[in-house]
Amino acid sequence: MYSQRHGSSRFASTSVIKQSSGGSFGGKSSQLPPLDVPLRGITLPPPLPDYVEPAKIKITSLPNGIKIASETSPSPAASVGLYINCGSIYETPESSGATHLLDLMAFKSTTNRSHLRLVREVDAIGGNVYMSASREQMCYTYDAFKAYVPEMVEVLIDSVRNPAFFDWEVKEQLQKMQADIAEVSDNPQYLLLEALHSAGYSRALAKPLVAPVSAVHRLDSSILEKFIYENYIAPRMVLVATGVEHDELVSIAEPLLSDLPGVKPPEDPKSVYVGGDYRCQADSAKTHVALAFEVPGGFYEEKTAIIATILKMLMGGGCFCSSGGLGNGIYSRLYLRILTNYQQIEFFSAFNSIYDRSGLFGIQAITVSLLYCVLMKPRKIALDASLVCLGNILHSLVSNMFIV
Repeated sequence: MYSQRHGSSRFASTSVIKQSSGGSFGGKSSQLPPLDVPLRGITLPPPLPDYVEPAKIKITSLPNGIKIASETSPSPAASVGLYINCGSIYETPESSGATHLLDLMAFKSTTNRSHLRLVREVDAIGGNVYMSASREQMCYTYDAFKAYVPEMVEVLIDSVRNPAFFDWEVKEQLQKMQADIAEVSDNPQYLLLEALHSAGYSRALAKPLVAPVSAVHRLDSSILEKFIYENYIAPRMVLVATGVEHDELVSIAEPLLSDLPGVKPPEDPKSVYVGGDYRCQADSAKTHVALAFEVPGGFYEEKTAIIATILKMLMGGGCFCSSGGLGNGIYSRLYLRILTNYQQIEFFSAFNSIYDRSGLFGIQAITVSLLYCVLMKPRKIALDASLVCLGNILHSLVSNMFIV
């Protein structure tokens, strides 16, 4: 409502908030209404039911082997992901590090649109794109409002199927990859996880997830194109969406994916769990330790994988704050039984890494230098012995005083 009575106020307020004078500095202040009083003109939504039937997952297989899966959701948002059975275990000596570089090259220029155009199209609908790479899977994901599902699917598939791999973009991402390598080389916990794989496995799962230093000067666009041609094949792909009607998703995606050749995938690389140990000398005041065991069968042995996951959650873990406070995970079993009783341990946690046919379950810890612990133990024993000896001497002196 426009107000002409007061020149200093153009709009009359109809707020339920009462105006009152007498603020801290003599001005006006607002007194908010209590939270249990409904606002005028606001209709409360109906309460949520006690139980909601989970949405059923629908799956369609295209003639070339690609699977399309979806489930509906009442949420206004939708998420579409293209999952590919491809990762560092599929790398060869020539393509070592390709998974890491493809992670950085995701959603760059394609043969149909420039990187700038792709970014602007994503921003125009308030979307979010991201990519994750692991040893066995690679995932390209697009999140936005469900009204834009056709645009989401088209951009997602175009980014996966038609990357341009311009030399200047590849060189730019190689520089970022070099920075990543330098960063993880100073991350003891990450190096520890990589060491567990290299010591515990032979062949496929022993390959590093982060590219080796040599890959920076070896990888180029031709190697990436060959790696995608050999591994981004129809039988290894699954298009998944949530918040989307299944028939709509199939009608949008099928024309964009049906021309992929349905070639028979090569045999998956084999991994053999052999066990072992890895030790690395470092100029550090702390010692990082991990102990792991195989989870045989991996996800194909569903019961074993579930047990390992539950056991990890039950054991938990935690750490002390850098300032000496309680830190995280103070109610977990490992915190209560390890960290509270052994002050030299700063971090203690259970972990698991489950793959298709195998996996690792174990514990990792960060302690003060083991050399410090070794040196302090004899010192503590000597100190305790000295205190006992001193106590005996004082007791003897007191006894002699009474005798005299």
